[in-house]
Amino acid sequence: MKSRDHIVRLKRFQVEERRRRVQQIEAMIADFHRMASDLDREIATEESRSGISDPAHFAYPTYARAAATRRDNLKRSAGELKDQVIEARTNLDVALEDCQKAESLEGREKVTERAPKLAPDFPFGLASA
Repeated sequence: MKSRDHIVRLKRFQVEERRRRVQQIEAMIADFHRMASDLDREIATEESRSGISDPAHFAYPTYARAAATRRDNLKRSAGELKDQVIEARTNLDVALEDCQKAESLEGREKVTERAPKLAPDFPFGLASA
């Protein structure tokens, strides 16, 4: 059953691709959170350097304002990626189920292929002497 082997390999490949996709998205979310934390520290440093922490103040540091905008964009992007990671995990679960079904069918076929080989060549289990 070469076609069944091909299907099982394809299903395993799909599982690995979807697993990589989930890992990629999770890594991107972690990177975005890390970058946002770095920007928070830079904003705090710039505010303390200038002595102005009110973004509405006319002399608020331009760099702090730009960094805050960037940080907010990163947080928004991380939130959007959370939706994508949920969808990717769902797709991974579906692929895992499909792969398990294909593997179980392959296992059943192998058992039925071996069964006639294990059966004796003579009828009703009588041995010829």
